[in-house]
Amino acid sequence: MREMDVVGVRVEMPANQPMLLLREVIGQRYLPVWIGAAEASAIANAQEGVLPPRPLTHDLMADVLAALGHRLTAVNIVKLEKGNFHANLVIDGTEISSRTSDAVALALRTGTDIFCAEEILDEAGIAVAEEEDDEVERFREFLDQVSADDFVTGEEPDQE
Repeated sequence: MREMDVVGVRVEMPANQPMLLLREVIGQRYLPVWIGAAEASAIANAQEGVLPPRPLTHDLMADVLAALGHRLTAVNIVKLEKGNFHANLVIDGTEISSRTSDAVALALRTGTDIFCAEEILDEAGIAVAEEEDDEVERFREFLDQVSADDFVTGEEPDQE
């Protein structure tokens, strides 16, 4: 099993299909997982630290585990079958089958590590050279810091 980081949620165009993007902590492979819009929202909200006024499903699950004195100790992505990823929640040593998107949403809320089976990364992982990865990261940082006002020149565009 390889430890994974959640890069984030992206929307793949032109199909407008949400995708969860995971990356090996040690390595150069990314794992794209196609997910639904609701799950994408749940993952993005958890990454951004958005707290709903009332607990949503994944928040509720995290609260139930804590209230009962149990702990999510790992999320393991264990199978890829017909294009669908299967995960297991590891709660106090017991494995419970889960959709990968739900498992990741819960892991983000509980600070739990996410792992992926090596054979799944071999089959579905996408290797990105370190130089390309650095360039993508620099561009992502630029986008995080730039605003529309940075592109205003004070001149009117040419009218033809």
